[in-house]
Amino acid sequence: MDQFNHTDPFVAARALAEPLAAASDEIEQTRRIPEPLLSQLHDGGLFRMLLPRDLGGGEVEPGAYVLALEEVAQHDASVAWNIFVANSSALIAPHLEQPTAREIFADPRTIIAWGPPHKGLADAVEGGYKVSGRWEFASGCRQANWMGVHCRVKEPDGSLRLNAAGHPTFRTLLFPSHQATLHDTWDTIGLRGTASDSYSIENLFVAEAYSGTRDYPGLRCRGGPLYVFPQQNLYAVGVAAVALGIGRAMLANFMELAADKTPRGLARLADTGSIQGGVARGEATLGAARAYLLEALAEVYAAANETEPMPIPDRARVRLGATHAIHGASDVTDWVYKAAGVSAIFPGTPFERRFRDMHTLTQQIQARGSHYETAGQVLLGRPPEIYL
Repeated sequence: MDQFNHTDPFVAARALAEPLAAASDEIEQTRRIPEPLLSQLHDGGLFRMLLPRDLGGGEVEPGAYVLALEEVAQHDASVAWNIFVANSSALIAPHLEQPTAREIFADPRTIIAWGPPHKGLADAVEGGYKVSGRWEFASGCRQANWMGVHCRVKEPDGSLRLNAAGHPTFRTLLFPSHQATLHDTWDTIGLRGTASDSYSIENLFVAEAYSGTRDYPGLRCRGGPLYVFPQQNLYAVGVAAVALGIGRAMLANFMELAADKTPRGLARLADTGSIQGGVARGEATLGAARAYLLEALAEVYAAANETEPMPIPDRARVRLGATHAIHGASDVTDWVYKAAGVSAIFPGTPFERRFRDMHTLTQQIQARGSHYETAGQVLLGRPPEIYL
């Protein structure tokens, strides 16, 4: 199976700059990705960058993934977010039995959507699981043809299934999207086009073959350095790439504004020392954060074992690079918004939507400042207090 568009994903993303910009207002208003843009994203292989090659994906290196997401996010952060989430969901493929994975991804437009784990339980029954419940934040569910839930498993005797570490295991159960009821709940200040709605299922049976666990990378059904990365690491990388794209677009548009704007009673913005210094600091902040993340990803990827779990110091390094990029891009976005003055406060400006998108992004778990503490624990030779 070879359905992936083998164009460099960055090149594919850059080719969609005009369609993305043209559709951005409609995406914001309708909270949906319209046609023909959705088909163009599929045709460019952007939803399949992290999918294994033998399933029709790109299996691209993490650095190439960052560059493509960053490029899309400069034009529409909601679309970039949905691309990152679809790729993150495709990372379940190495944890599925091969026939199941081939069935699910045989459709070149397959997208899996799901919400984060919560306290939901799946009952282990003969041949699979029975599950009911409601989940939130299912980014991309409006264009998904498969959905999933992450559940703890209750055995027939009432006990919770445990993983190798002795903790309750979370199992991912997959099912066609029409078996879920979608609830239109995503009415937010930013990233509106992600349509990260809620969904529910009632007494749904999911066969064992359509399930997998992401608890332990060593349980994967296929190898390769990309799949040695813990999924939470690549989630963080995706969020960082979107943040970098927003920050880059904010700064680039501000530089255009500064060349023309002369506030009343003041010099042209571009001729003002504080603006000149701020632009330079913003450029250095974005460039350094991006370079640090890309260097970490390249070196960790090159050293990755085909099958063994990634060492904790490498996980911490990727986590630190992603966290630093998110926070740096947010800082640049805030500076631009303030420096642009009233030019940034009206809908339709190059700044207002991106400011809202950034401050929706920074509320997500991958943007927590506590990730610095976790990375610091590892750097200081202590075991991390949370999973990396």
